[in-house]
Parts: sequence; structure tokens; C-alpha cells
Amino acid sequence: QVQLVESGGGSVQAGGSLRLSCAASGYTYSNNCMGWFRQAPGKEREGVAAILTGGGVTYYADSVKGRFTISQDNAKNTVYLQMNSLKAEDTAMYYCAAGWMRGGRWYETREYNYWGQGTQVTVSS
Repeated sequence: QVQLVESGGGSVQAGGSLRLSCAASGYTYSNNCMGWFRQAPGKEREGVAAILTGGGVTYYADSVKGRFTISQDNAKNTVYLQMNSLKAEDTAMYYCAAGWMRGGRWYETREYNYWGQGTQVTVSS
């Protein structure tokens, strides 16, 4: 089993930055992909970014390319999401997820077996 705990959420003004962290514990070798998803009220949960834990290959949603960066620190067993140039549309609950991706569908929630509790990100104008 894998446990994921997010941190780093908060309230910022448009144009500001936040760094989210996801600390993983348990049998993390059962997963080859870590992803960040977000869900705003009344909307579907959407993939934001993902990283293949073995090789470090990253993926991003078009809406965050150039602004967000996903990374990992194996020594701390933690993945990060650096969010810059935040916009009001980035406001959502952000979730960390772990799974075993085979078909390249990093953005599909069904590809992930473990989820964190979420951390709220609010961007105001």
C-alpha cells in the first residue's frame, strides 16, 4: 500500500507562485508514475502533470505548460509541483496520485491506484 500526503496549498494573488509537495510512504515500487490532478467545483477532475518515477519523463496539460513544473526527490520520496504565473482559473483542489501507467494515458484518473487527501489552491485577482 502507498500513502500520499500533499502540502503547500494556500491562497495567492494572480501572477504569484506556489510549490506543492507530495510525500509518499509505503511500497512505492508498485508504481511507476506520479501525477497531479485538480478539481474545481462543478468540474471533472483533470490531469495537470505527471512524472515517470524511473526515468523522470514528464507530461503536462496544455493549460499549464510553461508555468508548472513537476519534479521528484527520491531521497525524500517526494514529488513536487512548482506553480508559477498562477491564474484565477488554476483555483482548485489539487490531488497527488500514484499508479502504474502502461498506455501513456497519464491524464486518466483510472490509471492511478492511490490518492492523497488534496490541498486547496486559491488564486485571486
